[in-house]
Amino acid sequence: MFRSLATLLPTNAVFTVHPFQLSRWLEEAWTTARAIPEFGPRTAGALPFLGSDEIIEALDLPEPAASTVPPPFPSGISATTPDKFTGNVFVGTVPLVWDHLSYAYLIECTGIIEVMAEVVRRFAVGESLNTLSAQGTQWVRATEELFFRDPPLFSIGGIVSEVRPDLRITRRNNYWRMFALEPPHGIPARWRRPGHVDQSWKSDTGDGVNTGFREKWTELLRQVWLGFENARNGIGPNATDREYVAFLCQSLREMMTARRQGGQLAREEFVHVTTMSWFHLTVETDTPIVIDLKAEATNPADRLAKIAQRVGVTPAPRARELFELSDLVSSLLRAIEVGLFDSGADAETLFLPIAGNEALVRDMNRIIDLWQSATGDRVKDRPAGTAAQPLRLPSASAALSVGPVTAPAGSVSTAAMTSMNGHS
Repeated sequence: MFRSLATLLPTNAVFTVHPFQLSRWLEEAWTTARAIPEFGPRTAGALPFLGSDEIIEALDLPEPAASTVPPPFPSGISATTPDKFTGNVFVGTVPLVWDHLSYAYLIECTGIIEVMAEVVRRFAVGESLNTLSAQGTQWVRATEELFFRDPPLFSIGGIVSEVRPDLRITRRNNYWRMFALEPPHGIPARWRRPGHVDQSWKSDTGDGVNTGFREKWTELLRQVWLGFENARNGIGPNATDREYVAFLCQSLREMMTARRQGGQLAREEFVHVTTMSWFHLTVETDTPIVIDLKAEATNPADRLAKIAQRVGVTPAPRARELFELSDLVSSLLRAIEVGLFDSGADAETLFLPIAGNEALVRDMNRIIDLWQSATGDRVKDRPAGTAAQPLRLPSASAALSVGPVTAPAGSVSTAAMTSMNGHS
């Protein structure tokens, strides 16, 4: 979300907007989802991308009763002078569609949250890092206010309370429910609370976990790669089965929409994607805080690695792949979730070079390359002696392994440092 806002403001200006205004803008961004046109083949009875047509209005701020009544607590952001308060709701050029929950998961797997938490902590409690510029100070203040303290009362981002007091656990719970995956790194001891080590929070999910997601997802990538291999096969056998690819897409769609019934996870997805987009935006270019930390580089992963080195934290070894995957997988899963590939004819656009789908084919090829590199899943291979398609759809799920994130000495136990998605 903040990456979308950044495109509407001058370069790096989003980091200079007062955190109060940014928190109010999130309310406005949530509300604009009502204005998003339906996308995908929304057949009768099909669920929208948030699981309920009513969830936005159910949780947003009340609308003014008349045109003469001002909106409640407008963000007042100005596109031309972000340091000024206009008193109005900030309206972008188009309604905002936020990223899929998979975006938040993949960005968190880079370790960026723990790296930046340590950066903010060090600036807050001592002088072990460089003196900050004015814009760097604004970033530290906004980051602490927005992401490392309880949100304002009645905020759309207010998913912290006595019943779920820890955002790290809330995120892991939500990733687990949607994907049966969790970040590969342990929670640093400094931030650890009851439930972090024994993972008792998993028992609260009941049957609401997509345990077969990983297996179906990797099988989809394998089948699309098989389609690439046979795309130009004019003679001889062609093992590609577009209907099977469509069936895998349908299966993934059904799993994800099952977790969204009644608008479940919509608010949480919004909050998690918003959080990760702020940190992603921070390292996407040489922003003021990156310059202050002397971490200039040519890509987000290298900037993150340099910052991590300054504070004694090691990010995921495949962070570069994860950053690039985040946008690509988000777009693909959103398209799958709204049913864009439910038919064989539509599914083959994922791998066949057809006029108009060049970008989609290119993105699918890139996803397969990056996923294999980041996770170690050999999705381009089919075990010797097995058929192109298995006898039955995959049902069991395996845990994603993208490499551990280690924190400063003394802040993470040995077990947590070697933890991979809950398996030591």
